[in-house]
Amino acid sequence: MSKVPADLKYVSSHEWLRVEADGTVTIGITDHAQQALGDLVFVEVPAVGRKVAANEACAVVESVKAASDVYAPIAGEVVAANDALGGNPEILNSDPYGAGWMWKLKPANAADIGKLLDAAGYEAYLKTL
Repeated sequence: MSKVPADLKYVSSHEWLRVEADGTVTIGITDHAQQALGDLVFVEVPAVGRKVAANEACAVVESVKAASDVYAPIAGEVVAANDALGGNPEILNSDPYGAGWMWKLKPANAADIGKLLDAAGYEAYLKTL
């Protein structure tokens, strides 16, 4: 069973979002997503300063099995990117909710965060797959 931390928000495309104390949000892919992809061999994160729309494909993860787009859960501006993943994509496999974060976003509208799935909602969604 995949880990689904209770303090995060989720979307059905398998991204997670953590609200930080400064109002920014940290985004990554879920444990379920990294397990489904298998061993990751390439990660591309969005550039700092890029403005993204909600549900916009803005990053890529590639495994030995497949390549997959990663989507922005909400709209905003990228304020940090985890460049360490470029040389060490396996961090996403070993620590998807910690060192495997992908980018940080300044939300265009913080109220959009409330529309995302909580842990129970995401777990219920996973049971339908």
